[in-house]
Amino acid sequence: MANPNKSKHNYLFYGTKTTAKEVYRFVSHAIETNQRSEAAGRKKTPICVWGKHGIGKTQLVEAFAKENGYQFAYIAPAQFEEMGDLVGMPRIVDGMTKFLPPDWVPTQEGPGILLIDDANRADDRILRGIMQLLQNYELISWKLPANWDIILTANPDGGDYSVTPMDDAMLTRMMHITMDFDVKEWAKWAEENGVDQRGINYVLTYPEMVTGERTTPRTLVQFFESISGIENLDEDLGLVQMLADSSLDSNTVASFVSFINNNLSKLVTPEQIVNTKNFKKDVLEHLKSIVMKGTLRVDILATLCTRLVNHLVINEVKPTKEQLDNIKQFIKIDFIPNDIRLSMAQDLVSSPNLKLIMADPEIGKLLLNRM
Repeated sequence: MANPNKSKHNYLFYGTKTTAKEVYRFVSHAIETNQRSEAAGRKKTPICVWGKHGIGKTQLVEAFAKENGYQFAYIAPAQFEEMGDLVGMPRIVDGMTKFLPPDWVPTQEGPGILLIDDANRADDRILRGIMQLLQNYELISWKLPANWDIILTANPDGGDYSVTPMDDAMLTRMMHITMDFDVKEWAKWAEENGVDQRGINYVLTYPEMVTGERTTPRTLVQFFESISGIENLDEDLGLVQMLADSSLDSNTVASFVSFINNNLSKLVTPEQIVNTKNFKKDVLEHLKSIVMKGTLRVDILATLCTRLVNHLVINEVKPTKEQLDNIKQFIKIDFIPNDIRLSMAQDLVSSPNLKLIMADPEIGKLLLNRM
C-alpha cells in the first residue's frame, strides 16, 4: 500500500539513517571512544542524533543512560531566552564580575550524559553560544565534570520544521547519526512496555501509516493508551474515532476504523496461541476466517508471527509440552508463506528456551535447508 502520510519535503539529515537498535550501538561505541580519549588527555566528540518528531530520540538517550548507570542531565535550549540561561548569571566578587552556573549544570564526576534536546530549535544566538561547549565541554562560567558526554537531538532541516540551520563550523564539532522507524523494533519495545495489543497488531499490519505529520510512534502510543480501557472497540466506534482524530492524521484514522470493521482488532493473541486447548478451533479456524477472504492476507500472518516471537522471547517463556506443541503447530500452518515461517523459526530457535523446536522433523528440515 502506498503511504498517504509520506512527506513531500526533502529533509536534510546527517550520518547513517538506521534503526533505534543501531543508533543505540553507535552511541555506546562513541561514548566508549570518548572515555578512552579523555583518559589519554585528548578531546571528546559530542554526538548528534537526528530524526523526525515523535520517533523516540529523547527516550533512546534516556534509556541508554538509565540502562548503563549514567547520571543524566537534560536541557531544551529552545526554552532559553537569553545567554544567561546557558552561561549563568553575573555577580560581583572582590570587584570582579563572575558568573554563577545555572542549576542544571552537573557538578558530580561521571559517567554522565548531558542531553541537549531539540538543539536546533533554539534561537540562533543560543545555538552559537553552545559551540564552545561542544568544542571544549565548557563555557566561560562552568565546565562539565570528568567522564560526562554530550548528546544532542535534532529535527531535520530543509522542510517544514521550525529549526535553526547549523553551519559547517557547528556540524563538524559532532558525530552524526539519523534514527529511522523500524516496525519490528517498535513492536518489541511496545510488547516490553505494555502497549495495547490491538495497537501493536495495527502498527505491524499497517506500518506505512506510522510516519505522517501528526501520526508518529509517540502519538500512536498516546492513542493506544487512550483506548486501552475500551474492551470492544467496534461497540464504541464513535468514541474510538474521536480519540483517534485527536491525535492522528485523517488517513491513519480511516485505516484504524477499517482495521476494526474487518475484525482485525480481535486477532488471536500470542497468549491464546500458546495456551489453547483446541488449536484447530481456537487458532487455525479463527485465522482462516480472517486471512483467507479472497486474497491471502500475508500482512496479518506476518503480524501474528512477529507478535508470537516477541511474546516468547521477551517474556523468556519456558513452554510446557502442550505449549510447545501449539507453537510447532502454528509454525507448520500450511498457508503461512515459507519466508515468514523460516524467519519466525530462526528467531525462535535462537532462544535457549525454544531450541526444542528443532527436534520437530519438519521444522528442523526447514531450517537446515536454508542454512
